[in-house]
Amino acid sequence: MFANQTSSQDIGKLVLRLTVAGLLLFHGISKLMHGVAWMAGPLAAFHLPAFVSYGVYLGEVVAPLMIILGVYTRIAGLVVSFDLFVAIVLVLHSRVLMLNPGGGWGIELEAFFLLGGICIYFLGAGKYSLGGTTGKWN
Repeated sequence: MFANQTSSQDIGKLVLRLTVAGLLLFHGISKLMHGVAWMAGPLAAFHLPAFVSYGVYLGEVVAPLMIILGVYTRIAGLVVSFDLFVAIVLVLHSRVLMLNPGGGWGIELEAFFLLGGICIYFLGAGKYSLGGTTGKWN
């Protein structure tokens, strides 16, 4: 179907990066606009200090921007995955074995971002990125 397999793979990597990071960035923008003070309660329940909540800006603003641009993409994919893992453990753990009203998994959005970050880590940025295909972390 595609004359150049490598080119189609790079386009697929670009689409994956833009989809995962672009959609997650909306969540980060919301946190920039409304703050992260609400996270103090869930963090306190796990005996973590409130300042840890500021890490969400790395996972939902900085890392998605790095993924979109294709700079240190693999590290940014891991940061996104860690951010969502922490969100599931701290806030959403009660929904792991539940279905939502539409029949989907209770944490399907968070799982999408977590697994998307892992995919980005393993696949890298591809040719269509500022970092290019060279470099251990791109």
